[in-house]
Amino acid sequence: MIRKFRFSIFPQLALSVLTVIIFLSISIPAIADTPKHYTELEFPPLPEVTLPEYERYQLDNGMVVYLVEDRDLPLVGGTAIMRTGSRFEPAEKVGLARLTGSLMRSGGTKNHTAEELNLILEQDAAIIETNISKTSGSASFNTLTEDLDTVLNLFAEVIQQPVFNPKRLELAKNQRKGAISRRNDDPQDIAGREFDKLIYGATSPYARTVEYETLDNIEREDLITFYQQYIRPENTILGIVGDFDTKEMQAKIEQVFGNWQVTTPPPSLEIPAATQENGSGIYIVDRPDLTQSNVLIGHIGDTLDNPDYPILSVMNGLLNGLGGRLFNEVRSRQGLAYSVYGVWNPNYDYPGQFTAGGQTQTESTVPFIQSVLAEITKLQTDPISEQELTNAKESILNSFVFNFQNPSQVLSRLMRYEYFGYPEDFIFQYQEGVNNTTVQDIQRVAQQYLKPEQVITLVVGNNSAMNPSLKSLNKEITTVDISL
Repeated sequence: MIRKFRFSIFPQLALSVLTVIIFLSISIPAIADTPKHYTELEFPPLPEVTLPEYERYQLDNGMVVYLVEDRDLPLVGGTAIMRTGSRFEPAEKVGLARLTGSLMRSGGTKNHTAEELNLILEQDAAIIETNISKTSGSASFNTLTEDLDTVLNLFAEVIQQPVFNPKRLELAKNQRKGAISRRNDDPQDIAGREFDKLIYGATSPYARTVEYETLDNIEREDLITFYQQYIRPENTILGIVGDFDTKEMQAKIEQVFGNWQVTTPPPSLEIPAATQENGSGIYIVDRPDLTQSNVLIGHIGDTLDNPDYPILSVMNGLLNGLGGRLFNEVRSRQGLAYSVYGVWNPNYDYPGQFTAGGQTQTESTVPFIQSVLAEITKLQTDPISEQELTNAKESILNSFVFNFQNPSQVLSRLMRYEYFGYPEDFIFQYQEGVNNTTVQDIQRVAQQYLKPEQVITLVVGNNSAMNPSLKSLNKEITTVDISL
């Protein structure tokens, strides 16, 4: 018995010893290696960004169609962009566009109730959604290839034959009223909403908000009228990407959209102007219940087609994120902020904003404001270092490839450029502009586009607990009333 035991244990012991030897032979060189500093790491160059093959054509009714084949997965997705937006709705009926966009899908169609649509799509694991935002309308679908015919037909039906069910409209209006009653719960939401009003004006189509009264002014007939005015084939761009044959897809699109005609006269699509309503000053939303302040500092900006946009984008990189000036100085060195940022944020066809801000403790509100403004001024007066410029440019250029990870992203970008009248190669012009940005360019655009004399400062916080007080900034202080 003893001999058998010894023979049975020795092979196990030998195996254990062999395992240890192998482990050490593998591990010792790894332990001996000295980790490289991040500046010594070498990476292969990123792949050059290219556009996938796509088909663009136009139906007889004016609808523009983009098709991109992508056979990697048995999926098909599509999006229709429509020339409309809440900026075109009457001022006394704010909320009309959003309700119209929502009810196109949730209000059912001539052939299917909302419940029937939900059931069919749920059984096929498919999605159809509709929406109208500030500057456009959209309808989208996603489906398995095997269910494409069913879902594409429903998608076309939702766009062309909504019925705006009255009960669904009342439900949607009540939901919007519920959102109004809760809109002052989140200080960040308050800050963003009221800052837009201070920049563009409370009655501007780019800042006005839905109210109980404007909802009560909206009837089902208003949705039908708005829909008939703006949802039209000649004002629609349709893009489909996925697992399909292009010629077969063209036939399917012709079948479901080729006969779409609208008899109502075309609407005016003149873009409402946007200017800065208020001059420089400090505005306070007094919330004694808060222990920290939400601060927004900024002024009106410009559009995306500004030739200096690539340089301004590099300027954003210098100000923001880990390693950015605001993070390093305001948050890390001075410890004045939970979060801090400064962004030149343009829009496609109306002026955007330059906005800086963040969150800070109540007693640090004034030092936070002063510190952020000081960094903006420094960018105008003191040239940046070549290393700062290199880091900002590389961050943008290295992330550039992620804008083109899949055909859906590329298609979305192409459609958006056509919708807003931008050239197809706009993104490559931007890439070149970033690459060519110099130290002198940064100082020039900072001096030209950042305007401390026009800065509006909005604080949402406990006014009486701020120490020093906002009065120490020696500017006129205006209280913003956000009561319902």
